[in-house]
Amino acid sequence: MGMMAKMRSLAPAFILSVGVLFVLFMVISDSNVLEAIGGRTNNVGSVNGVDITYQEFVNAVDQQMQNMKMQSGNDIDENQMPQIRDQVWDALVSQRLVADEIENFGISVSEDEIRDIILGDNPPEFLKQNFIDSLGNFNRQLYESAIFNPQNKEVLVQAEELVRQQRLNEKLQSLLFASITVSDAEIKRKYIDQNINMNTQYALVDINLFPDSTINVTDEDLKEYYDKNLDQYEIIPQRKLKYVLFSDSPSDADSAGSKKILENIATNFKEDTASFKYFVEIYSTQPYSMDTLLVSSLSAEAVNQMLNSSPGTVIGPVPAPEGYVLYNYINSISSNEMYAHASHILISGFESDSANYREAMRIYNELQKGAGFNELAKEFSKDPGSAAKGGELGWFGKGMMVPEFEKAVFEGKPGEIQKPIKTSFGYHIIKVTGKTDKKFVVEKIVNPVSVSASTKEAIYSKANDFAYIAEKNGFENEAKLVSYNILETQPFVEKAYSVPGLGANKRIIEFAFNSDAGTVSEVFKVQNGYAVCIVSEVIEAGVKPFDEVKDMIKTQVVREKKFEKAKSIAEDIKQKVNNDLISAGNLNDKVKTGTTGTFTGSTGSVPALGREFAYVEKAQDIELNKISDPVRGMRGYYLIKVLERSPFDSTAFSVQRTNLRDQLLNEKKSSYFNLWLAEAKQEAEVVDNRHLFFE
Repeated sequence: MGMMAKMRSLAPAFILSVGVLFVLFMVISDSNVLEAIGGRTNNVGSVNGVDITYQEFVNAVDQQMQNMKMQSGNDIDENQMPQIRDQVWDALVSQRLVADEIENFGISVSEDEIRDIILGDNPPEFLKQNFIDSLGNFNRQLYESAIFNPQNKEVLVQAEELVRQQRLNEKLQSLLFASITVSDAEIKRKYIDQNINMNTQYALVDINLFPDSTINVTDEDLKEYYDKNLDQYEIIPQRKLKYVLFSDSPSDADSAGSKKILENIATNFKEDTASFKYFVEIYSTQPYSMDTLLVSSLSAEAVNQMLNSSPGTVIGPVPAPEGYVLYNYINSISSNEMYAHASHILISGFESDSANYREAMRIYNELQKGAGFNELAKEFSKDPGSAAKGGELGWFGKGMMVPEFEKAVFEGKPGEIQKPIKTSFGYHIIKVTGKTDKKFVVEKIVNPVSVSASTKEAIYSKANDFAYIAEKNGFENEAKLVSYNILETQPFVEKAYSVPGLGANKRIIEFAFNSDAGTVSEVFKVQNGYAVCIVSEVIEAGVKPFDEVKDMIKTQVVREKKFEKAKSIAEDIKQKVNNDLISAGNLNDKVKTGTTGTFTGSTGSVPALGREFAYVEKAQDIELNKISDPVRGMRGYYLIKVLERSPFDSTAFSVQRTNLRDQLLNEKKSSYFNLWLAEAKQEAEVVDNRHLFFE
């Protein structure tokens, strides 16, 4: 690809990433494509009165889909679309808010600034990277030649606009982050966390060793806690929905259609002189490759056909996780792994082990008399997964079954029905139907089984019929009448990103909060099909009553009283141990003692104790070989004695100081920007009309 071609491919999709500011920027033109639709708005929404047009939104979604496809190499699944639209919407809202702030501050970028940036000593990386040679050197002459080439005028205009946006955002950041500083104490603490090693002893008064029954809690204690923490029990408006889900999984006809396509391809291949690779490149959804596959990588049907076929045979189509597959069986080679194909009948669940054995022997004797294995497996086996398939387990290798079962299979003879063997699951009657150590060299054509338009239409019609009748006859009555499964969501708020069980769907949330209890919805498109909902509960704003949260409060109060008790014990022990911390375990059975071994404070984690930030902070500060005052941690109260601590290296600190400062500063900027953006979104007037355009 030529260097300017690379620029053309990059420029339209360029995503600003300046520090912590991630704003999707695109050069998008408006369109009046929807004006002809009965007066419906041409905008998918607005931010503080500034419209986001349908075309702008669709273009951004398309660009995001292209980016994702380039990164993954896979087509975008329809079920991913709601999430992609949400991501793009959030980026466009963020872009509008950033643009508002730039305007509020009166920030601008001159043409001279843009020219100086593009032609300066250090051009933007997205332009510069296309002119780096194999040795890593920047070819300035070639870069400027491309910049001043009249044929590249259109690309240069786009590059200038991207530079303008980048510079605007940099100036905004300078203003937003002007008050952010990092103190010397913060830098020093960061250095200590990362570099100072400690080895400590501890005595832990573990609150989990106090039985709840030993803690006296009165109603007055509970009411006092409730009154002091009312904010914890505030209720914001919430809704619950009951719903029936109509899954849009492929129908039998869809599956048969996918299979028929491969059957036709197999016929055409046999009548054609072209190579199988030629057919793969035309018809397969996966790129061509010649693979050597273990038995475990193939379906049982494919393995069975290959074992009974000659190299050069076209196998299939056979079902596989990726759809239907047509194999060109090239060859087989021996491997170091043995695989077996077996069926079994599992007997369990009787009143005793001997009763299980007697039943297993009864069935075994029936089989010896000529009864069909498949039929008896379907009737009597307690393994539901294999029973429906006549006991078939497919092909499997060693290490995939419990040892007793594996031993019986791999030592058994193919075709022989074995006497019952016992495992932890019960008694198994096993029939080995095949063994092989082969690997198979194949080419393949993959055709996924997709939901057809006619199947989707039929599923939607079914959902629509239910919605219509449920509104007249009652949601639960009608669902029961036609044996539909009713599910219910957990409570959710109006600003929820998604509905529990149904996924991200703005229309469902708006229906729930704009409808009374008992209202039946229209049909909604959801991630796994279609849903018809009813508002099952309306939860208004308020405070949870004391009686409703009393048991929850008791748990908290009991825990706090345990901490008080632990602190008292820790204070008492410190007075008695005379600097011998390990002896504390002999003074009280609620005390655990130990030595941590060497650790740093970088993660807040202490060996043998887990994440204990207060412990780490105290261990960094106290005097060596002196027992600390009681320190409250996650599990109780600690007494700490630092046995060893590496010295503070002033020279190393001076070397690392600038990098540590920059690291802390970037962390603060990131946190500040995220907080600023969240507050801006909270205060902004955002109108989201996407539900008028997308399911």
